[in-house]
Amino acid sequence: MKLKMILLLMATMMLTSVFGQDQAINVVVIGAHPDDCDIKAGGTAIKFAKMGHNVLFVSVTNGDAGHHEKGGGALAKIRMAESQEAGKRFGIKYKVLDHHDGELMPTLPIRLELIRLIRQWNADVVISHRPNDYHPDHRNASILVQDAAYMVIVPNVAPDTPPLEKNPVFLYMEDRFQRPNPFRHDITIDVSDVLDQKYYAMSAHVSQFFEWLPWTAGKLQEVPKGEKERLQWLKDNRWFGVSDQARTGLAKWYGEEKAKIATSVESFEICEYGRRPSDDEIRRLFPMIK
Repeated sequence: MKLKMILLLMATMMLTSVFGQDQAINVVVIGAHPDDCDIKAGGTAIKFAKMGHNVLFVSVTNGDAGHHEKGGGALAKIRMAESQEAGKRFGIKYKVLDHHDGELMPTLPIRLELIRLIRQWNADVVISHRPNDYHPDHRNASILVQDAAYMVIVPNVAPDTPPLEKNPVFLYMEDRFQRPNPFRHDITIDVSDVLDQKYYAMSAHVSQFFEWLPWTAGKLQEVPKGEKERLQWLKDNRWFGVSDQARTGLAKWYGEEKAKIATSVESFEICEYGRRPSDDEIRRLFPMIK
């Protein structure tokens, strides 16, 4: 019995040293397009960054097809510049890979590219799309990330980049799709206090939030010309509130009282392909939960 207690104490101390407040947590958010990570995990990224942790946003495609007037290399350059500006506003690093928008496939070369990237970042947490989604790029980005899970610790896969010592916790970003299964709010983060900064960072993607996406919604004529007016328009047209399901998830982590007053959240679902964290480990990996 005494030996078991000693071993348990040692394990606890090891986890504390890995995920304690004095140790930086490394987070990689992988989206299919520039702006995907911003929408689904921007507030959480801001909170990590403010606490001194490391966040990398990755767009697997260069976004060269997402516009009604521009396209190709010229659009890719615009979206690269917008992503870099957004990264500065979030306080994180932003990387855009050079794969064509609308043509992403879960190929072995791209999988190896992501494995190397996750290893180089020494990721503790990896976040991406779920595999059931309206956009083929989203679905295939999810497959790529899922296929990288576990392989990031296998030395003979991408042997030119040292493997991770432990498999990260892999998470899915929230979506609204119900089939084959609805999103599960396993981890819900209150981002109410950083919502304005999230909107400001998102607004760096001018070609998307003030051109392409309004055009697809038939609202292009509604977009104001001035920068301040556009930012307010974005706030008025992008809802980042709290659903009933999210509020239930929020109550688990923050308690009933805080859950009642939260005005904006971001939720994540645990992917079974990565490490399955306990509630205590989740609190260490997401130290903004208080």
